[in-house]
Amino acid sequence: MDIEISKKQRDFINAIETEVLYGGAAGGGKSYGQLIDALLYALKYTGSKQLILRRTFPELEKSLIRTHLEFYPLNVYKYNTSQHTGRFVNKSLIDFGYCDKESDVYKYQSAEYDVMRFDELTHFTESMYTYLISRVRGANNFPKQIKSSTNPGNIGHQWVKERFIDVCSPNKAYTTKSGTRIFIPAKVKDNKFLLDKDPEYIKRLENLSEDDKKALLYGDWDIYVGKYFTEFNRDVHVIEPIKIPTDWRKYRVLDYGLDMLACYIAAFDNYGRCYVIRELYKDDLIVPNAAQQIISFTNSDEIYRTYAPPDLWNRQKDTGKSIAQLFNENGIRLIRTSNERVAGWMNMKIWLKPFIDETGEKIAGIRIFNSCINLIRCIPAMRHDEKNPNDCALEPHEITHGPDAIRYLLAGRPSPNKTFTKSEQDFFNSFLEKKGGKDALGVGQKMEVF
Repeated sequence: MDIEISKKQRDFINAIETEVLYGGAAGGGKSYGQLIDALLYALKYTGSKQLILRRTFPELEKSLIRTHLEFYPLNVYKYNTSQHTGRFVNKSLIDFGYCDKESDVYKYQSAEYDVMRFDELTHFTESMYTYLISRVRGANNFPKQIKSSTNPGNIGHQWVKERFIDVCSPNKAYTTKSGTRIFIPAKVKDNKFLLDKDPEYIKRLENLSEDDKKALLYGDWDIYVGKYFTEFNRDVHVIEPIKIPTDWRKYRVLDYGLDMLACYIAAFDNYGRCYVIRELYKDDLIVPNAAQQIISFTNSDEIYRTYAPPDLWNRQKDTGKSIAQLFNENGIRLIRTSNERVAGWMNMKIWLKPFIDETGEKIAGIRIFNSCINLIRCIPAMRHDEKNPNDCALEPHEITHGPDAIRYLLAGRPSPNKTFTKSEQDFFNSFLEKKGGKDALGVGQKMEVF
């Protein structure tokens, strides 16, 4: 049997994780990948059972059912239209089902499947998903998986994003108590078969509204109504870890409370651009334990300064000491930085604004190693405050810790550890002007030759 597939479809088919999410942008070949994978699984595991789900049956009938009948081999497969079940000569079967209402999950209460497949997962609620995947079971040694495909958006956007996108970098497995998960992104440009047959498809996607275009053309999961940091783009701001040169100055910053310690180490290159390279994100730590965690987390890095917000210098009624003093007694000397919210957030927006660097690459003043998963999760989730749109909302409080810490870092006006040549100074001054003026990088003034 001769079947052509894309590299991303092959990655999806070969994925062995318990839960697999495939997709992102429209036209990435998601549904076709699901059907090919289902076919290969059925032929490989004799007597296996699979369920393919859409939210409504008309959606299922006009997409997956119609498509699979075009290429599933009739000599080994037969589809029963009344039962919505396909059967193979080796006694494997594929059920095509739907789950329109919350109560529809109970249609599958006594069912057992080796693989469950959700097409357009963001159309489902989280409760539907968590109940239905409990039906993946069986007294055999076949691989048990839940394999889903989807675009960003719709009612399930947030829970799908939290379950698959925020927890780990794309194409990397994430281990949970119930198994492993992986997100395999695919965009329309990954589907050469579609582009060869319909080269105008991208142009039609470009005519969509801005949010729909971000979701369907670019596969952007960071789409929110009221989103504050509209500048944030994972393709620009999130990078694989790189080796940090020894002459780059490193800073440490923290946002501390018993509810959460968010601490980051950031390095600044010779042009003053920021790389957030390490994240410590833990709750329920008293100051001595927090300090110990920070020191261990820092390893042997030489830290130039450690920034913290001014409220840590408030004296505690019971001890008469400030939290900053307690950190100092436990080996961490803090430098007070500004907690001016609106000015700080505006400054952070400027740092995040993408631009073209000296090599022609699209980058930003701040870039984040993909290991800093909570910061990457929280920055795009920040929303405008309803009463003051220039400020970020304080709720939900859980997502504010990482962004607050980076706001303190940038407000500390960190600078590179470098003696600039005249040509480098000219470039850096040009960089500042592109970024919005002399305070764009929080250095206070244009760079002079040191």
